[in-house]
Amino acid sequence: MRWRRGRGCSKMAAHAAAGRVRRFWGLCGGPSPLRAFATIIPRVSQVDNSSDFLGNVPHRRHPGVLHLRSVRLPAELVKAAQLLVEQSTVHGLKDQVVSLTNYLWSRKRPLEASELQRRGQQLEQQLREKVQPRTADASSPLTDAEAEKLQRRVLNRLRKTTYHWEALRYTDELSLVYMVARLDGGFAAVSRAFHEIQKRAPAFAPRTLLDFGSGTGSVSWAAHGAWGQTLCEYLCVDSSASMLALAERLLQGGSESPRAPLFPGVYFRQFLPVSPKVKFDLVVSAFSLNELPSLAERRETIQTLWRKTDSFLVLVENGTKEGHQMLMEAREIILGGGDKVVHDPREAHVFAPNPALKEELFSFLILRRGPGAGEEPWPRITQAVLGRAQHVHCHLCCADGSLQHAVITARRHGRDLYRCARLSHWGDRLPVTTPHGEAVPGE
Repeated sequence: MRWRRGRGCSKMAAHAAAGRVRRFWGLCGGPSPLRAFATIIPRVSQVDNSSDFLGNVPHRRHPGVLHLRSVRLPAELVKAAQLLVEQSTVHGLKDQVVSLTNYLWSRKRPLEASELQRRGQQLEQQLREKVQPRTADASSPLTDAEAEKLQRRVLNRLRKTTYHWEALRYTDELSLVYMVARLDGGFAAVSRAFHEIQKRAPAFAPRTLLDFGSGTGSVSWAAHGAWGQTLCEYLCVDSSASMLALAERLLQGGSESPRAPLFPGVYFRQFLPVSPKVKFDLVVSAFSLNELPSLAERRETIQTLWRKTDSFLVLVENGTKEGHQMLMEAREIILGGGDKVVHDPREAHVFAPNPALKEELFSFLILRRGPGAGEEPWPRITQAVLGRAQHVHCHLCCADGSLQHAVITARRHGRDLYRCARLSHWGDRLPVTTPHGEAVPGE
């Protein structure tokens, strides 16, 4: 009797809570949350699990698993970085690292001149209405004193409300601070993107790598760990001579005197090769797009990197709204085919479009030359998997851009798929098919 009364109380509490949510949503002027979710309940809920997609592989290692539990820096790189820190004379290194980390995380794209002009005109109109009485003739000109005062107010308001982008100048000291702040996170993010290629395109064996905005050289280290048996040329391009010198010292074990590099074939330069005939099997830009001062320069750089891509182009940015928008911007530039001269007739397709969440927050975009028809079109898990009693909630991203919410159960979809879904993580791909036997669109 006591147990039943407890259940009744919990039901009443649940109904009351749901009512509060509905009332709050109504006050906000939004639609019913249940109705909003109903629009993304997918056809994936009718998954056919008749195919033997597992074989003899355990559920926790099903073909869609892509996540990495942890990434470790190479021991030689850690030792070299520690040696550089011990030799440095930078004061307050720890505080500078925290400050730079916060600054890079909150960094936004530079505002375009046209957008700044639009905001200025909008502010001027709003402030002009306050200067002139509403009853007065709106077309009557302001006096010189009123116009000057209005301009000062507009400029002052713009300074306070507009993000002020500044180019970062990496000196020897700032380069060292950046190494301490971002060496491990940058290496982990790029390693995750490379893992995606290794898992889904195991035959890919690059011989050449181009790293734009190479910084500390972490991309080359991650690429060497992934494809060191075949890579014979690593071209690191960075506008900062101090950063290139730091990356070279890391490659030499942190020694102040020139030594043989820890792995061969790495070259450093401050400018991209101009000729479109010079191509690389793998092209990477990690945390670099935001260092370009305008959309025009980002567009030109992205098109140049794509022209130099023979197989894969990997773009990595912060796991923020700004980082995601820059990747979507790059995606549209490449897939939109805005390049006037076609240097490579092979079409582009998105190989891995979705953001991944790890201890290091980042977003990545991988584009590949050539058709993608041979790849399994499985959807990707875009949120943490929610395991409940006898069912699992999976939020999925599909090739057409739609977001789907699948509820997987053992009775409806089979034990194998249920166990795979339950053991999957954010960023993995879920091997699901429709009732008609066609794969659910993936990326």
